[in-house]
Amino acid sequence: MRIIFSQFQAPFSFSSCFSRTIVFLVFVVLYCHDDNEAALVLPNNETIPAVFVFGDSIVDPGNNNNLPTIAKGNFLPYGRDFKGGPTGRFSNGKVPSDIIAEEFGVKDLVPAYLDTKVKLQDLLTGVSFASGAAGYDPQTAKTANVISMSDQLELFKECIKKIEAAVGKERTATIVSKAIYIVCTGSNDVSNTYFTLPFRRAHYDINAYSDFVAGYASQFLQDLYGLGARRIGLIGLPPIGCVPSQRTLGGGKNRDCYEAENQLASAYNAKLSGVIDKLKTVFTLPDTKLIFLDIYYPLLSLIENPGKYGFEVTTVGCCGTGLIEASVFCNPTSIPLSCKDASKYVFWDGYHPSEKAYKILTPAIIQMHLKEFF
Repeated sequence: MRIIFSQFQAPFSFSSCFSRTIVFLVFVVLYCHDDNEAALVLPNNETIPAVFVFGDSIVDPGNNNNLPTIAKGNFLPYGRDFKGGPTGRFSNGKVPSDIIAEEFGVKDLVPAYLDTKVKLQDLLTGVSFASGAAGYDPQTAKTANVISMSDQLELFKECIKKIEAAVGKERTATIVSKAIYIVCTGSNDVSNTYFTLPFRRAHYDINAYSDFVAGYASQFLQDLYGLGARRIGLIGLPPIGCVPSQRTLGGGKNRDCYEAENQLASAYNAKLSGVIDKLKTVFTLPDTKLIFLDIYYPLLSLIENPGKYGFEVTTVGCCGTGLIEASVFCNPTSIPLSCKDASKYVFWDGYHPSEKAYKILTPAIIQMHLKEFF
């Protein structure tokens, strides 16, 4: 997800029947999923060669580490439950891109493309180009001084050239066409650009802004497709208004979910889903799969029904006071106030879910949409 500003609340754009179905399926898949079992059995005995990832801090494993930005997580208490300590992941442990690669049987971790330790084998099996605090709206990355979505595509082009130089055009084409692509961004557009800065709100209402960013999302997917991507999963926005920092900033004295942010997130999701539907009629090359992955209702289920999933705390994060700390504000000085057991918390910091929440949500969502990737 993103840095410090953000909030969400109750859903409104999908039917209540659909939302109940999603929540039920997440609950069923959760209890049928064993953390110790092997990767998913893929349809048609397929093998996925790589997972490539684009987006923001939800799937950034450390690309921001050497950038002049406050959107970083390469220091404690980030990574306190991660083998080897902090890496730049905005979590106490793994992030969704790692879990997705594991689910598809590719590898345990998806490294940052800009990590100086990245080797050829890492490129061959997939890397993340994601940058914390990025968004579809170009203004979002510019304001935070991070890697824009268009620049992430440029890094991917560079990566393809490196792979091609090492293994040749034919094998590269196979890797690129058979890989899974995950795109996860948009929350910073809502929490940071639209509700925190005055520039977009002065010219766009919620519906117009969701149209505006959907245009950029569509262009990104078209460009990614043009580079050879064929299996693309687009992760929607969560109920941003319900994350701890957004409750604090816009939820009033009771720290309720920030309804306006949730409304924009829902409108945003409806437009992104529409983009997917439209592009399906345009992208007609064989084996092309475009999937919209809803995260709004599954995460909302964890927040509203914590006991079902083994959580105790939903309105504050584990880091520091849990009210607003995220990124550079969740730092070593936060350690004395931080919770002892992050597995009891839906949120790790003021903006990002805990590793346990990711380990519940990610496999469930992938399993629900597995056949759509093939």
